Amino acid sequence: MPYSTVWHWCVDRPEPVKRGTELRCFRCRPDVDNPTDPAAYAYLLGLYLGDGHLVTTARVPVLRIYCSDGWPGLIEACDVAMRAVLASKVQRVQKQGCVGVQSYGSHWPCLLPQHGPGKKHERPIVLTDWQRPILEVHPGDFLRGLFHSDGCRTANRVTTRGRHYIYPRYMFVNESSDIMGLCQWGLDLLGVAWRMNRRNSLSVARRDAVATLDRHVGPKS
Repeated sequence: MPYSTVWHWCVDRPEPVKRGTELRCFRCRPDVDNPTDPAAYAYLLGLYLGDGHLVTTARVPVLRIYCSDGWPGLIEACDVAMRAVLASKVQRVQKQGCVGVQSYGSHWPCLLPQHGPGKKHERPIVLTDWQRPILEVHPGDFLRGLFHSDGCRTANRVTTRGRHYIYPRYMFVNESSDIMGLCQWGLDLLGVAWRMNRRNSLSVARRDAVATLDRHVGPKS
């Protein structure tokens, strides 16, 4: 084969076509035409830190977030958030009692740098310098993701001097002290009073604090 032919193949070859998530990764391409919705990113990050798992050992990384069958609205909200952040396709895989909402994409690790081997509570979970400003602007969305994964809004019943009272409160339970610290940080940003009722459990019970979370989080649906 002539040398000139090979030379032209090497020099004149077209630029590789960017496909899929590469076109939407704002960490790799700050000039993306269809940028990630930062509020959706904050929400998805909260879901991931609670019930999410990023597999990077396969040929293409896959993000999976598990949602209970009892919360179809949460399943839909997770699907919508994945598409708003990066995904072009989202799959729903039925498991026993839950649905795995998942999306394959080479650039999920770029946007979820907290991934790593082992369980989340057995490794450090620390925000990067570029994540913190996003969550500072959208703390309510971040908290919504955390509470929609590892939290709940319940009716607390107490008896005082023979009188029965029922009042709403939010609970967040997580074995990771780092993730618990991020939840506390987000609540502080919103001015929401909280207390630790157990080592791994946080409670929001004051009337004004519950009202604030009702505006930003709300019960699962």
